Amino acid sequence: MSLNRNEKAAVVTDVAAQAAKSQTLALAEYRGLTVDHLNKLRIEARAKGVYLHVLKNTLARRAVAGTQFECIAESMVGPLIYGFSEDAVAAAKVIADFAKTNDKLVIKGGAYGGKALDVNAVKALASVPSKEVLLAQLLGLMQSPVSRFARVLAAVSEQRGAGAAPAAAEATEVAAEAAPAA
Repeated sequence: MSLNRNEKAAVVTDVAAQAAKSQTLALAEYRGLTVDHLNKLRIEARAKGVYLHVLKNTLARRAVAGTQFECIAESMVGPLIYGFSEDAVAAAKVIADFAKTNDKLVIKGGAYGGKALDVNAVKALASVPSKEVLLAQLLGLMQSPVSRFARVLAAVSEQRGAGAAPAAAEATEVAAEAAPAA
């Protein structure tokens, strides 16, 4: 079923709004995928905050005109599914992960930061840990010197406390021995 002019304008407006707030666009050819597979991909994408849509290429080119994704407009050929994400790696990760389990989904390219990405660059972007993981790793690195310093102080304190306890015990024994002899 084809769309009328108003419906096409609405689609272009919707996709353009999504492209304006997104950091990454990933393209994949979905030829041969069943409806069940596409639904699973959409559910996974929705869960990770990725706007995933099958679009007519002419409408997609119009939608990305004037955005940072215009650089990939010439690659918009064939039956493509478009994944936009505000997170820098989410769209690439969703499509690459699904492509690993389903050979019918073929990554065609993408765009990030106003630069076109080839297939290998999209896969490399997908292998980057998520923002939350990177923040956790950074926090761990920042805490590491402080926690090591605290452990060293605790060990020094423990050694001094352990060294003082035997000396006090020896003094008590010497005093006890000296008392009956007197």
